[in-house]
Formats: sequence, C-alpha cells, structure tokens
Amino acid sequence: MIVLDTSVLLYAVGGEHRLRQPSLRLVDAIGGGSADARTTPEVVQEFVHVYGRRRPREVAARHGRRYAELLAPLLVVTAMDLGQGLRLYERHGDLGAFDAVLAATAIRTDADALVSADKGFASVRGLVHVAPGTDAFERLLA
Repeated sequence: MIVLDTSVLLYAVGGEHRLRQPSLRLVDAIGGGSADARTTPEVVQEFVHVYGRRRPREVAARHGRRYAELLAPLLVVTAMDLGQGLRLYERHGDLGAFDAVLAATAIRTDADALVSADKGFASVRGLVHVAPGTDAFERLLA
C-alpha cells in the first residue's frame, strides 16, 4: 500500500506541469486496480482547500469526493501519529508539521512508500519517499 500526499492529487487534476502526467498515471492505476493507495481525510481536505483557491468550490469539492472514494478506506491519523509527527517536525527542518504527521501515519501503517513531490519527506528515516516522475516512481507503477 502506498500513501499519497496532497501534491500528487493536485498535479493529477492541475494545469500543465512536468509532474501532471506521472501523477495522473498513478491516479489512473489506482482507479484501474493495479495500484493500492490510501491517504488521510486531512490530505483530501488540504487538496480541496488549495485547489479551491483558484477554481470554483463546487469543482474542488467534487474532486475531493472522488479522491475520498478512490482512496478509501482513508487512513485515520491517531494521537500516536500526531505525537510521532511532532517529533519528526522537531528533527527535520525541511518538513512541515502537516507533512510530518502524514509521514508518521505512513510509517505506522507500514506503507510501501509515500508518494509526494515534496522533497522534505526524503530525510525521514523509516519512510520510503518516492517522487512522481522518478525511476523509483516508475518501479512503483510497474
């Protein structure tokens, strides 16, 4: 099982960008059943918030619902994840608090990888970070 970060969801439905096609391929693979992925309600919430800043709220909410269904069952962030995430946040200056908690959740759920364009995840020990468009990403989709 892989865990998706907000960046993948945004690139998959966003405008032209070098990470759009890899992100879209991953979303399509999940929808087609050839990839198993999850995320958290918080990631879907962040997606809707960011996507909805530049597009109609109805469109953002529709995409959010679609992602929630596609990535069900959504992972639940526990109090332990929050505690571990805050420790990761303290130790990793390039990792935001939101991402630190997502990393802790991915580690706890024994995810095969966390897919994100955010390079801050790469420094977290015990977490396999895979960026869209990389060789590791292609292996994940194979």
